This record gives sequence, C-alpha cells and structure tokens, in this order.
Amino acid sequence: MTHPPLRVLALSLSLAYPLLHALPARADDATPSSSTATADAASAAAGQALPTVQVQGARSRLDAARNGLSPDTGSTIYKFSKADIGRLPQGDDTPLNQVLLQAPGVVQDSYGGLHVRGDHANLQYRINGVVIPEAISGFGQTLETRFANSISLLTGALPAQYGYRTAGIVDITTQGVGDDDKPFAGSAGITLGTQRSRELDLSVHGTQGRLSYEFSGSFLGNDLGIENPTPSRDALHDRTHQGKAFGLVSYLLGDDSRITAMAGVTNNRFQIPDSPGQSTAFALDGTPDKDSSTLDAHQRERNRFAVVSYQSAIGDTVDYQVSLFHRYTDVHYSPDTVGDLQYLGVAADILRRNEANGVQADLSWRLDSAHTLRSGLFAQREHASTRNDALVFPADDDGNPTSTTPISIADSGRLGGHLWGAYLQDEWKLDRTLTLNYGARYDQVDTVTKEHQLSPRVGLVWDATPALRLHAGYARYFTPPPTEKIDTTSVSAFAGTTNALPSDANTAVRSERSNYYDAGAVWQVTPKLTLGVDGYYRAVQHLQDEGQFGNALIYSAFNYAHGRIYGVDLTANYKEKDWSAYANLGTTHARARQVETGQFNFEQDELDFIANHWVHLDHEQKLSASAGVNVRVGDGYAVGASALFGSGLRNGFANTTHLPSYTTLNADLSKRLDLGGGGPVEARLSVVNLFDKVYQLRDGSGIGVGAPQYGQRRTVYVSLTKEF
Repeated sequence: MTHPPLRVLALSLSLAYPLLHALPARADDATPSSSTATADAASAAAGQALPTVQVQGARSRLDAARNGLSPDTGSTIYKFSKADIGRLPQGDDTPLNQVLLQAPGVVQDSYGGLHVRGDHANLQYRINGVVIPEAISGFGQTLETRFANSISLLTGALPAQYGYRTAGIVDITTQGVGDDDKPFAGSAGITLGTQRSRELDLSVHGTQGRLSYEFSGSFLGNDLGIENPTPSRDALHDRTHQGKAFGLVSYLLGDDSRITAMAGVTNNRFQIPDSPGQSTAFALDGTPDKDSSTLDAHQRERNRFAVVSYQSAIGDTVDYQVSLFHRYTDVHYSPDTVGDLQYLGVAADILRRNEANGVQADLSWRLDSAHTLRSGLFAQREHASTRNDALVFPADDDGNPTSTTPISIADSGRLGGHLWGAYLQDEWKLDRTLTLNYGARYDQVDTVTKEHQLSPRVGLVWDATPALRLHAGYARYFTPPPTEKIDTTSVSAFAGTTNALPSDANTAVRSERSNYYDAGAVWQVTPKLTLGVDGYYRAVQHLQDEGQFGNALIYSAFNYAHGRIYGVDLTANYKEKDWSAYANLGTTHARARQVETGQFNFEQDELDFIANHWVHLDHEQKLSASAGVNVRVGDGYAVGASALFGSGLRNGFANTTHLPSYTTLNADLSKRLDLGGGGPVEARLSVVNLFDKVYQLRDGSGIGVGAPQYGQRRTVYVSLTKEF
C-alpha cells in the first residue's frame, strides 16, 4: 500500500493544526426522526422550503467531521454519558472532579486535586475538542458538569495530536442539538443541604434555524470550601462562595461550515480553615498571641476563557477546524497578618496572574479507504506575573528571629514565553480488523528554559473477535513546565529573615520527557456486560511534580531527575433497561530520585536522602477503587449509590510511609414527576459519606504537603430540578 506523498503534508500544514477529541458519531445521527420527517412532508405539500432537514443534516455532518478529527487508536478511553452522570448520587450537581473519580486509575487528593495513573495533575481539558488553557492551581472547580452532554477521559499512549498535558485528556462535549430541539428549553434547580449548603443553577439551550445556543450558570455557597484540617464535623472559618457561567453560540454558514463562540467565567472565594489549639512560634512586638481558631486568611480565584472556532470542509475528503482562544486566571492569597507572623514568621499577600492567547488548528484528510491523514498546529503566548508583599522578621544564620518588629519585603516578578507544536499522523486500516495509527509531533517551549522535542507515537488496535478488542501503544511525551505554577520567589530578597531560602536553589523548572508504553483489552462479554484491563509503564527524565511550599495555598512546580511509574487498571460495566452498575480497580507504583529544581522548598536532610534513594511520589496511592449502582424501581423512582476506596497517599519523611486506607459511600433517592405540559420535575435526596467515615487525605507531612486535610464528613442534600 502506497503511503501519502510529501505534497499531502505540505497541504495539511498550510491549512492548520492540533486536534479535537470526541467519540465517533453514531450511524443514525444524521437520520431525521419520524416526527421531523412527517412535519417536513406537510411543509412540502404546502409548497414551502425544507430548511429544517437541511440545517439538521448540516449539523450532523459537521459533528461527525469534528469527531473524526481525533482518533483514540492505541489509547484507553472511559466515557460518561449524560445518563451516566445523572445516575450518580448528586446527578448534574456532581463536581467534575468527583465524576472523574469514578474512572479507573484516578486518585483523589486535597483541594479537589486528581491524579491519573500516578501523575501529579498534568490533565488537559477540552470542550468540543478545543483545548482550554489551564488555570492557576487552587481548589476551585473551573468547569462544571452541568453543561456537558458527555465527558470522556482519554489516557495511555495518546495519538500525536495530544501534547503538553498528557496524564489524561478530559474532553467535554456540550449539549447536542437534536432533531426535536426547541427554540427555547432548559432547566432550573435549587439544592439545599447541611453545612449551610445552597446552590442555584439555570441552563437554557435552543435552536432557531441556523443558530443554536447553550448557556448555563450556577451559584454555590457552603461551609465546605477547603478540606477540614481537623477531624471534627464542622471546620472553623471554611465558608466559600463560587459562581460559574458558560455560554456557547453556533451559527451554520452553509452546509459544510459553521462558526462557534464559547466562553466561561469562574469566581471563587474561600476562607482558609483554622486549626484550634496551635502554639505561636514567633513574638510580635506589642501584640498578644492570637488564638489559632480566630485567624482570618482568605483566597480568591478567578478564571476567564473565550474561544472562537471556524469549522469547514474541502470537498468530501478534507475537514478542518481553526480556533482562537484567550484565557486569564489569577489567585490572590490574603493573610491574617498578625496570625501568619506569629505562627509562620511570614505574612505574605500573594497575587499570581497569568494570561494566554493562542491558536489551535486541526485537519483530517481521507486519502482513500485505508488511509486518513491528520495534522495540526498549536501555538500559545503567555504572560505571568507575581506580586508578593511580605512581612518577615530579621533572623540570624540559624533562622532565629533577632527582632520582634517585622520588616517589609516586596518581591515581584514577571515571566513571559511561548509554546508551539505541530503534528502529523496517519490512520492506516491494514484490514477490517487491524488499525495502525502512527505519527509524530514537534514541540518547543521558551519560558524559564528553552527546550524542544520530536515525539514519535504509534498505536495499534486489533478486533480479535467481534467481542474482543486488543490495543497497544507507545508515546514519547514532552511536558513543558506549567508557566502559571513556576515559583519566581527571589532567593536573595529574603536572606537574613525568617523566610530565608537556600542560596544554591535552581528555579528554572525543566520540561519533563518520558517514554510511555500501554497495552490492554476490552471484552464485550454480553450485550450488557463489558470488562477491561490495561497496563502501563512510564520511564521519565526531569519528572515534574508540584507542592504547596508556603503559607499561600498555591502549588509550585519542581523537578526530580528521574522517575518511573507503572500500574494496571481493571474495569467492569453492566447496563440494562432499569439498572446499571460499574466497578474499577487500579494499582500504581510511582517513584522518583534526585531533586534537580526547586531545592529551596526542601530541608537539606531530605534533599540528601532523595539524592541517593528512589522515593515514593507524594500522590502515589498503591490501590484505588470505585464502584456504583443505580436502579429504577418504577413509578419514577430511582435509587443509587457510589463508593470510593483508597489505600492512602504518601506521608512522612521523604514520603517513606502512607496514610491509612479508607472507604466512603454516597447514596441517593430520586423521584421524577411528570407535570404534563409544564415539563417534568425531579426531586432528589442525596447523602455524601453516608456512614460519616472520618478519613485523612493528608496529615501535613510528606514532600510538598501543607496543612492536614480530612475528607468531607456526612452531608445531606435535597434538590429540585424543573425542566422547561
């Protein structure tokens, strides 16, 4: 079989580049429903035009084309449909991170953090295949579940179009426009619960001719903003207010082109919870010791993004999409000045900002029945800044304060840079059961360091039988340092103070480079039962990790010189008309050696130990599991439950020990009421941590770990959702 000539590459690159991920469209997506066909026949009899069929057909074709830009050959994909999300105990109110925790190989951490297959964060989020630039780390959820029609987690040896953040690709597909979509429809809901919880939400969507739209927004308030640092049921000073909004407008320019604009905004405010009974470590002139249960520190997080995309086709064989994007994000930590000085020796008002602009373009060319060529380009320009207005005490060489009167230090910094990459790959159908996807991508980053890499990728899928699919893949990965998480703290500025840092630290975080191997199988045992197994191994140079190394709850990136990560994921899914169930089990080993950047975040004895030993990564959890069941019992009622198990994250000196294991159970009871023409109403009673299990995610020890954090105690929610 002849491979594509060089002119194909030249044309592909001239049209633009990277890629979207979504699942293949169903064969019946372009087929009008019988009710639509009947209405069209009546219009034709009256001599009217048939714009509905043409518009819906155009949308179906464009949706299928967009989906076809992103194969998952050789990778592992776990998909949550709208119905799957609705079956979870909190339904559409389930935070996005809690949805992803129901996938195999995903481990929960404090501040809502996730770790996929032993990696620290390193997740890429996409909406309708378009990359959404990442926000500065914190503990607020930037994206919500409510506007998603489906959520897919793609991991393993990824095809060449996926770069930069590769532990997992979270691809959110927004609400589709169906044949029976109304000019105006949606839902409104209210949720009340213990811990002074309240949430209001509104979603609207519709289609009028060539125009379709979707908007959603929510406001949340509760006393569960950040994990409780104590095992008590109620945290002290832990109120949060969170507002989120998302909007999308799409307009068909013709039968084979459309323009889409989408935007999102998040405003989250958090109180920093207090730990009673602590003792002060520093004396502040003329000020009595402040009770640790009365501290008043806060953190604010804001995120904005906007994307404009143009999608079109050239003939029947070439499809492409070009997107322009903008993102702004900031995190602002406001200290309790007296308390932070007395307990920590430093009170720092810290503001981190990051702004990014860029372009993403992807193209798919079906050369013949055996070959589909895909290519793409991604380019991003960033501007980051940090403002650190700190009060500290003068100190001697041993770090002991020499005065009780603080001095002020202003430590601000700016960082700019760019990131770009291009890829080319071929999906080669060797025969009807065997598909090979091979290609490469080239990436370059210029921020604190200037680095580049050519990364080959190859994936193979074999349908051994109609019920058994095997896959294997290899990927070379290049992970640039997250600009928004690079610590620009000046070492010299804090010399001779209670916030002094070692003078020989390296702050130039390097790009991570790794070789990833993945193989697995999916077995459709019966039409209702599916089983899966997947194994992976990753050898890493300059392994990136993150930690909270100051009083502000902001993560900073650093590197280990070497890393190795491997594990196995098992999954089972069962679905039939009135009930469904799933179970996942994952085991992970993640180790690293020798800290090579960010050394100022470590004590010297810890650095010496890590230099000569393979240490567990702080986010390694050897065993994790998730399971759930949902049953419709008739008359509109449904009951469900979901469970999580964790063997415990690492803790202690250089992560040499781990926390105790835990199991939590969530449950719900829902009732759907049909109000006739007024639209249905769903009432739901849900309980998080049904048995009120006391468990600890972090105990304040370990590499890059701040304060202790306990899991959420039992919380009861009652919600009403009205569709219209």
